[in-house]
Amino acid sequence: MSDNSVAIKPDTRNHKGFFVQDGDYNLVSIDASGWALICVDDAVCHYVDPDNLLMPQEQD
Repeated sequence: MSDNSVAIKPDTRNHKGFFVQDGDYNLVSIDASGWALICVDDAVCHYVDPDNLLMPQEQD
């Protein structure tokens, strides 16, 4: 993935309260309301709490 690759913490939920599948995502943006937009590809994206993101250096 690109330089914006992130993983998520276990049991992360999206803005609707549904669990998000563990895996590698691309961090697209963090909007003004505080949600981070992460995407697997062009069709699958989720809004999540930025505190649930694991940046590459945190994944080791």
